[in-house]
Amino acid sequence: MPGVQAPSEPVFPAVKPLPGCIFQVIPEFEDHLEQELGTWDASWGPFYWVQNPPEQVFWFQNRWLNPFRLEFDSISQAASALRSMQRNWAPSLFTQYRRGTLIGTKLPPLTIKNRPFPWQLPDSPMGNWTLLDAHTLIGSATCSSPFPGGLIEFEEDKLGPPSRAYLKLWEALVRCGHLPTSGERCLDAGASPGGWTWALAKLGATVLAVDRAPLEDRVMEMPGVSFMRHDAFTLNPEEIGPVDWLFCDVICYPKRLYEWIEKWLASGLCKNYICTIKCQGKAGSGNEPEDDAAYFEVSRQFAAIPGSRVLHLCHNKHELTWIKCNNL
Repeated sequence: MPGVQAPSEPVFPAVKPLPGCIFQVIPEFEDHLEQELGTWDASWGPFYWVQNPPEQVFWFQNRWLNPFRLEFDSISQAASALRSMQRNWAPSLFTQYRRGTLIGTKLPPLTIKNRPFPWQLPDSPMGNWTLLDAHTLIGSATCSSPFPGGLIEFEEDKLGPPSRAYLKLWEALVRCGHLPTSGERCLDAGASPGGWTWALAKLGATVLAVDRAPLEDRVMEMPGVSFMRHDAFTLNPEEIGPVDWLFCDVICYPKRLYEWIEKWLASGLCKNYICTIKCQGKAGSGNEPEDDAAYFEVSRQFAAIPGSRVLHLCHNKHELTWIKCNNL
């Protein structure tokens, strides 16, 4: 009718905050997260919404810190609403793949590629979102991981390192934003066959590698590398002396690692730590030497150390990583 204008489509549909947070599970380790959470308010595919989460939760790929729910009429509406919040958005789709891809094409592009090491974390936040159905989106502009969807892949070195274990060390160093530098002294406990020692020596650090098994020859011959054939856990800190960094990737019971680290912390002879906390057996199986409750309790003890954090890196397997650095 003349003089009557059709109502325009709203550009920014209503965003409904969701109290609490949303955890994105690590594939194959859903039982670990469920055991840590105990209960949750809703789940959608790999996402668990918890209004009152426990204080310490570690077994997740990404944690959405300020989640919201968005109901929209069109692809343009959804993209406009996300763009109005911030620039960087990564999808983590488990359904509605085609519709999600179309929304993604209307958002600022993300550079999804393998990263060289070392790589500096960007200052801008990385949001995450997914679709529940054709007209419902959940997301969070701030997340625990700075990586898209909680994942990062590096440009791998296929020739130098003797194993792929160096990738989790690279990731841990990127996450803590602090690298060993030339002239700094590092202790690499449980070093054989030498993946972590190789990565540290490539940075120019001086590395004392300790293990009962030798390093591969090409790592042993790198400048700045020395080797001690010994069980690292039977060495007192005073026998090693001051170090700038302590690294440990030993396969052992977590309690034994914690007791050894307590000695180092008490000694004051080390400034920075990165250690893997190995999970013995499969959580929930009832067959592991240490039961699940004991494993999770030791992880919480590590996290309670001042200046620390415990997290599951995307290059971790059945293990967590404890990081304590001066700049955390």
